[in-house]
Amino acid sequence: MMCYLVEFTPEAQIQLIALYRYLAAAASPMVAKHYTQAIVAHCEGLQHFPYRSVSRDDIRPNLRITHYKKRTVIAFAVEGDRVSIIGVFHGGQDYEAAL
Repeated sequence: MMCYLVEFTPEAQIQLIALYRYLAAAASPMVAKHYTQAIVAHCEGLQHFPYRSVSRDDIRPNLRITHYKKRTVIAFAVEGDRVSIIGVFHGGQDYEAAL
């Protein structure tokens, strides 16, 4: 089985930090830490099955979308042996417009 390298773009990293800060203020730092770490783990799971997602070539070539707990949309691209996490959109953010 092929194993892909999962990388987070600087934009996706910034979005994860912003999500952490939002959840830390709205709930608690512990909740924020667990939730954002779980998103990272979910993304890292794409190293084995990146095509278990929805293709959105209508928005951008090679774009794929997956969800985490129905509240967070993860946008990524599979190119060669790499999975590039492009964006992490939480709570109904308009990912289509952002991408």
